[in-house]
Amino acid sequence: MTTAWTLRENAPLRAFNTFHVEANAPWLLALDDAAALPQALALPAIAAQPLLVLGSGSNVLLAGDPEGCVLVFGNRGIDILEHHADHALVRAGAGTPWHGLVMWSLEQGLSGLENLALIPGTVGAAPIQNIGAYGTQVGEFIHLVEAWDRESNTLVRLTPTQCAFGYRDSVFKREPGRWLIVAVEFRLPLLHELRLDYAGIREELDAMGVANPEARDVAQAVIAIRRRKLPDPDVLGNAGSFFKNPQLPQEQIDTLRHQWPALPVFPGEREGLAKVSAAWLIEQCGWKGAREGDAGVSPHHALVLVNHGNASGAELLALARRIADSVREHFAVVIEPEPLLIGAQW
Repeated sequence: MTTAWTLRENAPLRAFNTFHVEANAPWLLALDDAAALPQALALPAIAAQPLLVLGSGSNVLLAGDPEGCVLVFGNRGIDILEHHADHALVRAGAGTPWHGLVMWSLEQGLSGLENLALIPGTVGAAPIQNIGAYGTQVGEFIHLVEAWDRESNTLVRLTPTQCAFGYRDSVFKREPGRWLIVAVEFRLPLLHELRLDYAGIREELDAMGVANPEARDVAQAVIAIRRRKLPDPDVLGNAGSFFKNPQLPQEQIDTLRHQWPALPVFPGEREGLAKVSAAWLIEQCGWKGAREGDAGVSPHHALVLVNHGNASGAELLALARRIADSVREHFAVVIEPEPLLIGAQW
């Protein structure tokens, strides 16, 4: 009989973060059956300890060793719960690779997630950051999030309103340590209006010779763009975009654009706000392609910090702080990190 979990003491975490930095967890719990979560959390080595959930560690910077226990979900099932005339409800386990879910959904004739293709990480991590790319955010297509509430010690099913999704934000991010996401249910349309007017998607489709694109074509275009712009974490350690695009009042944006007319600006999440390109700000400060020891910035995308081999999390964080300081000094704009910082404060 196979066990529902495995527990290791003093476990190395280099293989559990896409920056590939060295860190150690006092305890590492690998859980293959989410139904066994209450029993696993009651283990003497884990009970009442701080708990950090890692998917593939694709949106985390381990600037130090985590406290307590690191939990890794191994449940990877995908099921269609309901079929309707215009949509389907799909449930995926927290350990399911995100890109695998996207491609599976397209194979089933479902759409909505195509602009989120090739984002590293797991399904369980997606709601925390409300992952987004090319004009789409995952929260738009989430029906329910099933999570263990460590405050009440109960399994809850949270609606999108209860998840409080925002730009790279959610209740799960604002209350770290409380929620353990075990599964996510998605409401995926059979047909929806494709989002093509973002970051070269139309141009990529033209280069592919696709005149009347379907959702699958958009996914392939996104994959091609991402592979050109973003380094493969398996080859060069990184966590994708390290900084969020800052949202600023229109008055401040008008002032910036008066001085720098080429500044890229995108619609904001709330009325009166707009997003400006953090990549453009960083590149203007001369950081694109910079390197300090093994900590560096990708020469292909200024938002991406990279580990050239043996950079520590602390060294990557120090570089990120210097970048943010220079942007603030040059443009009077504050930029903040996307990844969760472990072992340090921003």
